[in-house]
Amino acid sequence: MIERELRQRVPLVGADGVFNPAAHGWARQPIVDTSGIDGRRSWGRNKRWEYWCITTPTHLLALTVSSLDFAAVHEVWVFDRVTGESIGRGATGIGARSATLPANLEGGPARARVGALSIDIEEVPGGTRVRAAIPDAAFDVIAEHPAGHERLAVVVPWNRKRFQYTVKDVARPATGTVTVRGAVSEVPAGESWAVLDHGRGRWPHDVRWNWGAGSGRLDNGRVIGIQVGGQWTDSTGSTENSVLLGTRLHKISEQLVWDYDTADYLRPWRISGGGFDAEFVPFYDKRSRTNLGLLSSSTDQCFGHWSGTFDSGEETVRFDDVLGWAEDVHNRW
Repeated sequence: MIERELRQRVPLVGADGVFNPAAHGWARQPIVDTSGIDGRRSWGRNKRWEYWCITTPTHLLALTVSSLDFAAVHEVWVFDRVTGESIGRGATGIGARSATLPANLEGGPARARVGALSIDIEEVPGGTRVRAAIPDAAFDVIAEHPAGHERLAVVVPWNRKRFQYTVKDVARPATGTVTVRGAVSEVPAGESWAVLDHGRGRWPHDVRWNWGAGSGRLDNGRVIGIQVGGQWTDSTGSTENSVLLGTRLHKISEQLVWDYDTADYLRPWRISGGGFDAEFVPFYDKRSRTNLGLLSSSTDQCFGHWSGTFDSGEETVRFDDVLGWAEDVHNRW
């Protein structure tokens, strides 16, 4: 597959509000202007969100701020890797009023307020501050932005009315604290990582996807960030596959082969293609099911460790026990 690398800022939609073909491609930084996905000029199929997941030696932390036009859906989740305890709360607001989302990534704060759930995301010197709180749990984390750090930005078009812009930013060094029932634990520097999924687009009603990510270090101390996806990009001329080595992004312009057991998601997964060959061994399945007729969601987000090899065309690297996740999702939304 031949994908075009975008090198200059480009709008996702034109003045008519429909997809701009000049935006079809990928970039090393978030240079696509998504201010046209605002829920005003076109309403009903817009999807806007910020998802952060932080992995630490002791905890998994995640939050979602999202607007789906007709509803704003948010979540905060804290998982204790030692005890296996999961503390989470989701909240849905009618319309988009409970969500504050910037027109472009890092163009302003993102916030959510629904009942006892609160989320605040804002840019600070050297990185992004990510805060979330629900009853019994809270976290306050800085996701550092190292100099020269690249992130994968991809525009995926299904047609001129349905398209998605995603930024997958992996292996951001993280520091901060997580608090569970008053007990404070560190998010230790050098051992903790933050990953961002930033999305803006207009989606079909029925869609399936895979997403996998991992952050860590090679044996020589070099940073590695894994970013792989599947299903939703099929036949679009785009992929969301890449590997970060150090601060440099290596794009994989090939659909990967995903092999996993939908009857037992905790069995090892195998993902390969485009120089990437890895096994993913899960230890926890964050499983959720919702069925409201026209609106439904089925998600198995498995957390575990990646091991394998990656051939960038310039070198082949071996990685082992890289903490992250792989998921299988089916949404009607």
